[in-house]
Amino acid sequence: MWISPNKVFSLFKDFALIKLFSIFTTQNPRQKMETSKADLSALRIDRSNNQNPNSSKTIIIVVIIIFGAFLLFLGYKVVGNIFSPAVDVKVTTVVLQSPSQTNASLTASGYVVAQRKAAVASKGTGRLVYLGVVEGDRVKKDQVLGRLEDNDIKAQVEEARANLKLAEADLKDSENNFNRQKELIKSGATTQVEVDASDARYHRVLASIDVAKANLNSAEVALENTLIRAPFDGTVLTKNAEVGEIVAPLGASTTSRGAIVTMADMKSLQVEADVSESYIEKIKTGQSCEIILDAYPQISYEGFVDKIVPTADRSKATVLVKVGFKNYDSKVLPEMSAKVLFLSKQLTENQKNEPAVLVVPFTSVVRRNGKDVVFMVRDNEAVEVPVVKGRNLDSSIEIKSGLEEGDKVIEKVNDEIKDGVRVNLQ
Repeated sequence: MWISPNKVFSLFKDFALIKLFSIFTTQNPRQKMETSKADLSALRIDRSNNQNPNSSKTIIIVVIIIFGAFLLFLGYKVVGNIFSPAVDVKVTTVVLQSPSQTNASLTASGYVVAQRKAAVASKGTGRLVYLGVVEGDRVKKDQVLGRLEDNDIKAQVEEARANLKLAEADLKDSENNFNRQKELIKSGATTQVEVDASDARYHRVLASIDVAKANLNSAEVALENTLIRAPFDGTVLTKNAEVGEIVAPLGASTTSRGAIVTMADMKSLQVEADVSESYIEKIKTGQSCEIILDAYPQISYEGFVDKIVPTADRSKATVLVKVGFKNYDSKVLPEMSAKVLFLSKQLTENQKNEPAVLVVPFTSVVRRNGKDVVFMVRDNEAVEVPVVKGRNLDSSIEIKSGLEEGDKVIEKVNDEIKDGVRVNLQ
């Protein structure tokens, strides 16, 4: 029978304490008689009396016994380590497994990513004077999100409009002069040179009008660029600038901001998961999936394989798989971590409603003395725990009783692992 070294040392310690207690609480008859006759009023310390030699000898014996027990314990530990070394083991956690996890051919981790996302910036450079949205606001396409300082641009627009009016006024005079010269040439009152000159002036004015219109259009475009609009319907995720800061179209710097907000189309959310090259053959486009967010492990969402990106990541030896939601709610947010279960077949409604079961690896359960047991680790020793097992689920097995979710058990049990055997966690 295996006896733990800690139990042996505990027995010796208890024996020594009992012996010491009996020594100091037991008195001989003569001491009792003297105690009864003593005059407590004249109590004083008589340093001439020596301690009872028998008591001193007993204390020395007890100390020797304790010291010997300690040496025995050390020797037992050393010999035990030499002739019975600790067994290296790994532990695994008892988890709840849903019917979808049981039916999953592959599991992968990823993140929720919006397929339509934009960092909204201005095409012009200027100081931000208006910002009309904050995080979480829903916006429509072409809605004004912010505005840059535009006093100088408005002045350019007014100047372009004035130049256009001036060119249009010259047009009337040059047109009348040209028509007049054409009538005079018929009666010989003018020369062909004058006619050609009036004709050239007329066409120059027409050209100047086109230039004025182009300048006006350019100024109006510059004015429009001071307005920062939403490129599509979506939700504001982050606010990247504040009123008073300089916004530049070519990117942020120490003195400017590249974008005022970051927004995303919340209807385009998908889970992007990295799947090892070795298992990519198990995934097909349109395959049914189950998505579980790490933030809400009790809620699952139905999904499907929307796209397998046709390239691999050389550094990680993985292929990016995009998994779409069949339906989802407001709990699903961009950049949330998620786990994707790629199902080998579509689950029935009855299977979906089945409760989750406790499972452990198949190698954790063994048959000992006519009963199924697993081994937990306590104080670096293997402890045998009887269990009642249920169905075999591929590489795991259902546990009906004996364990609870979160318990730690030895992952792989062999003949060396017995109740009370010392173990070393890897």
